[in-house]
Amino acid sequence: MKENHSSKTAEDVARLRAAHQLMDHPRVFDDPVALRIAGAEAFAATVADRQQGRGRTAIRALRAAVVARSRYAEEQLARAVETGVRQYVILGAGLDTFAYRCEYAGLHVFEVDYPATQVWKRKRLAEAGIEPPPCLHFVPIDFETQSLSGALQDAGLDANQPAFFSWLGVTPYLSRGAIMATLGFIAASMQQGSAVIFDYMVAPHLLDPVRRTAFEAMASRVAELGEPWRASFEPAALASELKEIGFPAIRDMGPEELNALYFRDRTDGLRVSGMSRIMLAMV
Repeated sequence: MKENHSSKTAEDVARLRAAHQLMDHPRVFDDPVALRIAGAEAFAATVADRQQGRGRTAIRALRAAVVARSRYAEEQLARAVETGVRQYVILGAGLDTFAYRCEYAGLHVFEVDYPATQVWKRKRLAEAGIEPPPCLHFVPIDFETQSLSGALQDAGLDANQPAFFSWLGVTPYLSRGAIMATLGFIAASMQQGSAVIFDYMVAPHLLDPVRRTAFEAMASRVAELGEPWRASFEPAALASELKEIGFPAIRDMGPEELNALYFRDRTDGLRVSGMSRIMLAMV
């Protein structure tokens, strides 16, 4: 992340979510706010890509990964709300739209993000005529240098009550130390019934040649944008480490499970390719 600049990859993710609303039927993830917050430029670029077929296979796989992780996270949030959780923390929120679609009475939403990205998002919201709801708390933070616990406490998070955390599309860009510090904070500080869901890149030496080539191409692209990937994990080692720091129950979802859940019997080729996985860790 370039200092004092908003995230370019966050804008890419918003475009993919918006494109899904236009291009894929049936939709895996319904997000009626996505096109509004992505902006007119993103809408025009999405249509142009569709008409010209630019990088169709790679873009389609990225789009599948984005919408699958979003749906899975919000399904797990729904289960948490059913058990009484009333705090939802979105780490690295980018242009996430949940707070502007939320239908859960009494749920407090905390959007945590790099300060410049959050300023950019609030500008986008104003331009789209989207009013932040009363349940929403903005929490500006740099994960590498600032305390998450202090920032959340200042924003009103009650550490004596359980919370559900989502952390999507962020861990590849952070140092391993920053990632484990954040996960350690959740495990050590949050009440039983809390959970965190995050996606992570699989260590490239574990990928087959096709997926490794795709990994290297994407890593090169985000590095050119000034947001290089810094962390990847071996799934078995990560699972063991999570249990050691205080998560007694985990669920690790790979491409096979996600495709079976959300992309079965599709004829349009929309499928998760497999460079990343989704981890649900419960306190």
